[in-house]
Amino acid sequence: MLKYFKNIYVIIFIVFAVWMIFIDSNSLIIHKELNDDIKDLENEKAYYKNEIEKDKKAIKELSTDEGVEKLAREKYYMKKDNEDIYIIEYEDSLKLRNKDE
Repeated sequence: MLKYFKNIYVIIFIVFAVWMIFIDSNSLIIHKELNDDIKDLENEKAYYKNEIEKDKKAIKELSTDEGVEKLAREKYYMKKDNEDIYIIEYEDSLKLRNKDE
């Protein structure tokens, strides 16, 4: 085995391989990190495209008077002057209170 390490070509190949894998600015380790960053950015891009689609649907819904009225009634509990609103909360939607209270 020692005779292989005496060959100049084997030594040059080993030095070159170590250089390319660990030391060089374009090493395999840096390429792996950059590929991981690319995957993360692509996932983030897909997430934001999905959010844009949701926002477009919300804008389209709020562009009508019925959509604005529905949002005002459901989210902000607004009402017309001549009506009463009753909010019904189910037992599973209430937060559990401490036994001391």
